[in-house]
Amino acid sequence: MTPCDFSQLDRAGLNLQAVFNLDSLPPGIRSQLQQYMEDGAKFRQLILIGNAGAQLWPAVKAAGIASPDPIDDFSVRTVTDWFNTCFGTRHRKLIYPGNTPVGLQALGRLAGWHHASPFKVGINQDWGTWFAYRVVLLADTLLPLAPPGHAPSPCDNCSDRPCIAACPAQAMTSDEFDLNRCIDYRRRPGSRCAATCVARLACPVGSAHRYPSEQIAHGYSNSLRMIEHYRNMSATSKMK
Repeated sequence: MTPCDFSQLDRAGLNLQAVFNLDSLPPGIRSQLQQYMEDGAKFRQLILIGNAGAQLWPAVKAAGIASPDPIDDFSVRTVTDWFNTCFGTRHRKLIYPGNTPVGLQALGRLAGWHHASPFKVGINQDWGTWFAYRVVLLADTLLPLAPPGHAPSPCDNCSDRPCIAACPAQAMTSDEFDLNRCIDYRRRPGSRCAATCVARLACPVGSAHRYPSEQIAHGYSNSLRMIEHYRNMSATSKMK
């Protein structure tokens, strides 16, 4: 084991990693990063880091981070520490979390992690939907590259579609996911999806790797607060 592998991140629950050379990325992703790829840019690779399974949340809790986004803050701090340990003063640029638009799902598909699910959460044949993108980093590194991902979607061979039947909002009864129906149900008093996703819990793929219930509640409660925030902003704007 060398000090420049990903074992430090694995121990912290950031156990998904993929590395791509910038010059081999698809044009759509390259265009999003164009400002960092001009002549004289010091970056060679894009490093995609995620978490899969239940290990990350206990590490976040143990770190005692008191902030609105403890998972993001923990992930950035942990990846920064790892990079400094492995690569010292080599150039790096944090892209995500941040304000630079970057196609996380497209990168996940390149890595072989991501397929679309009926309820619009990425799904993986091993981890189910219990994985997430945490950090995207540009770096002046020469890490081994991620092999192309070709694993099929687990949804392709799922005939029962328990997620569709379980959804209390009936947001998947047509060919397209009905986001408005999902949001409207989540906002109802007593909604079963205020702090979770019933359809997601019904999916059997990767169920052994389900996040702790506290992490699920944290994520969905935050998303519902954001929904209410933007609804209120929109209503206020229309009144002006």
